[in-house]
Amino acid sequence: MLPRAVGLQVLHPVIAPALLEHAPNRLWLHKKRSVSQMIYLAYTGRPADSVIRFAHEHVKGVDDRAQRYHALHPEVFLFQHATYVETLMTAADVFGPPLTTDGREQLYQECCAWYRTYGVSDRLLPPTWPAFTEYFADACATQLRHGPAATELRHQVLRPDEWIVRRLPAGAARAMQHPRAVELFGIRSRPADAAALRAVAVTARAGYSLAPRRIRYVSQARLGPVR
Repeated sequence: MLPRAVGLQVLHPVIAPALLEHAPNRLWLHKKRSVSQMIYLAYTGRPADSVIRFAHEHVKGVDDRAQRYHALHPEVFLFQHATYVETLMTAADVFGPPLTTDGREQLYQECCAWYRTYGVSDRLLPPTWPAFTEYFADACATQLRHGPAATELRHQVLRPDEWIVRRLPAGAARAMQHPRAVELFGIRSRPADAAALRAVAVTARAGYSLAPRRIRYVSQARLGPVR
């Protein structure tokens, strides 16, 4: 489901030019490194703040409206984190089993605890899941736009060319996009796209249920409990 989060990121007026400048032709290789490292940190218990600072301190510049940006600005960093949280919740709905109201709130609180390990100000972090949904809907409605960077990166979002996401059918990658991304990218809804995403979900559920425990997790997660 990562193309859902990344689709929103490339529509953000700060995140998009940063991605275009620092990972123009290797968007998914960049995400592979980032996500793999976060999984490793989560399962090994190593502090994330120094890693976050090292990875983002140099990510700064000027956007297409001549405004200076920095990846560690609290509002920018929160939105990027929020795209992953919203995608995580959506993935639970798509792949199942569905979360209960209490389970969704618990998962959100765990996401908040993880965010606080980044060493970035949490003053803007919504305190509850309902507050988060309000924040996220407003951010998507008021902050996102289809700028030049989004135009450059659109194809990589909708047709991933690296890492595990390259195995997604193009229709599934389109169907999993957030409604705001669908609007701004001008994606035409097709019944076959929704069917492709359903097929991916069914296949993934079946494969997971049949797979031995040792291969249900990525390598970073398998190492964690041992350590």
